[in-house]
Amino acid sequence: MTHGDGTWARAEERDGEVTVHQGGPRRLWDRLDDVRDYWIRHGELPFRGARATIGRDGVITLQRGRWKAVIGR
Repeated sequence: MTHGDGTWARAEERDGEVTVHQGGPRRLWDRLDDVRDYWIRHGELPFRGARATIGRDGVITLQRGRWKAVIGR
C-alpha cells in the first residue's frame, strides 16, 4: 500500500510467517489492522451506514457515531 505523502506498507509471507514492513509519516498497515479488528468485533465495517459529506475543497468526510474518516486531506 502507498499514499501520496510517502507512507507505504507491505507484507510478505515466508514459510507460514508474515512480516510487515512500513514507513513514512503514517502507519498504513496499523490503520488497516484497526479496521479489520473493528470488523471482527462488530460484524461490520465502521463505514457501513456512515454519513458522507464532500467539502468545496473535495475533501470527503465519513462519519458514523464517534467513528470518523477523512479522505483527501
